[in-house]
Amino acid sequence: MDRLISLDPSNLVPIRIEPGEKCHGQITLRNVMYTMPVAFRLQPLIKTRYTVKPHSGIISPLATLTVEITYHLPPGSILPHSFPHSDDSFLLHSVVVPGAATKEPSSMFEAVPNDWFTARKKQVFIDSGIKVIFLGSPILTHLIEHGSMDEIREVLECSDPSWKSVDSTDPQGNTLLHLAISQKRPDLVQLLLEFKPNIESVNTNCARSGSGDSVSTTTPLELACSLGEALIVELLLANKANTERAESSTWGPVHLAAREGNVEVLRLLLLKGADVDSRAKDGNTALHLAVEERRRDCVKLLLANGARTDIRNGRDGDTALHVAAVTGEESVIRTLLQKGANKDVKNGQGKTAYDVAAENGQKRVFDALRLGDGLCVAARKGEVGEVVRLLEGGAVVNGRDQNGWTALHRACFKGRVEAVRVLLEKGAEVDAADRDGYTALHCAAEAGHADVAEVLVKKGVDVEARTNKGVTALQIAETLHYVGITRILLNSGASSDGLDQMAQSEKMKMVKKKRVGRRNSEVEHSMALAVL
Repeated sequence: MDRLISLDPSNLVPIRIEPGEKCHGQITLRNVMYTMPVAFRLQPLIKTRYTVKPHSGIISPLATLTVEITYHLPPGSILPHSFPHSDDSFLLHSVVVPGAATKEPSSMFEAVPNDWFTARKKQVFIDSGIKVIFLGSPILTHLIEHGSMDEIREVLECSDPSWKSVDSTDPQGNTLLHLAISQKRPDLVQLLLEFKPNIESVNTNCARSGSGDSVSTTTPLELACSLGEALIVELLLANKANTERAESSTWGPVHLAAREGNVEVLRLLLLKGADVDSRAKDGNTALHLAVEERRRDCVKLLLANGARTDIRNGRDGDTALHVAAVTGEESVIRTLLQKGANKDVKNGQGKTAYDVAAENGQKRVFDALRLGDGLCVAARKGEVGEVVRLLEGGAVVNGRDQNGWTALHRACFKGRVEAVRVLLEKGAEVDAADRDGYTALHCAAEAGHADVAEVLVKKGVDVEARTNKGVTALQIAETLHYVGITRILLNSGASSDGLDQMAQSEKMKMVKKKRVGRRNSEVEHSMALAVL
């Protein structure tokens, strides 16, 4: 036999350290003798650091006794002298005391005479392997900050499950998950997730996002999204983290990802079903924030996932288009318009996006927001004076609408020859093609305007230009029996050599079908412009 007393848990005494609380732990001593009582004495080698209660006593056969060990923190310190393992150790003396079997239970924990453990005739066992491990919030937060993986695991495994140590917080209110995420350590996050923390806990500290703006509170997922930590976001989502904004948070995960331009994180959230139109506390959507911060890729991703362009924020009643007008991001404005944003919607102050752009001196977006529409209207109506006025006021002569049509396309389609001349004099690109490959010459040929075709030819238009389907202006004119236009094009070098009659017939069916569609498009667009 090498010992009279067994220890639980083993030879390691867990002592919990918490600010403002007594630092203590417990160890259970068990008498392994079946018939004989055993006396014990438990002493720390450094007596000033620890108090042991009871430090000695007698344990009945096969009985147990719980001993409390209190640690005295150094003055002014919240951490022990060393951790999580202490170099300190304890000596456990034990001896069989047959004559003590008749003692009353009330006297079992009285101090045992020291000579019981020194008498030569008795067999005294000495266990010097008892060590201390410190647990608790300060210990864990310090280990997290220093990335001590093995020690973190050991402390969590040694902690009483009822303490829920994995949800420990630092003095500023950050949980262990928040601290691990702030360090951008997916390995630490994965380790903590093994111990089932509260994944929706919010910190009470004013955490910092990537842009330096303060955030009132954040969940772990919100913090990971703001930092752009895609792998950590995946881990949290795999553990059922809520993709929506916490009630006490200013912004939710999608808002933070969009605002910081973290496209991959935003994609993960949307794939997990995050509400693309969810509101931040101030009423902004992720689209508002992405536009405000000029996050073009995030804007495109949000729109591709169905983000609404008509939502007004709670602050000024602005739509995303109003926000874009403030920043003057022309590409973002055109993207929003292509996705159906209404440029005539007024905000809470009764202002359109154009009004907002004008207030902020964003002249480069005037064309997209209003002047381009006005130019198209004037061109299709043949109002030459208005065309000149708009161009002098900042309208872009080669500006395009959502279909890729320029003012020159409009004027040619309607046969406004004087407007065509003015636009060409002001720098209109004669061979500009819309998204289907149609040039101004195709438009003139479709509509049968020979005088317009003649002006374009004199300006050097490419008479062999083909649409995306391979159709030339000459083929359109021949099919529609516009003899005058056909003659003009042939005289200008347009070639009809090598045309297969059957192939040409098939092309012309397509041209006629396209012509109807383009005329309908012209009508629809004209109706929209008439509202301005």
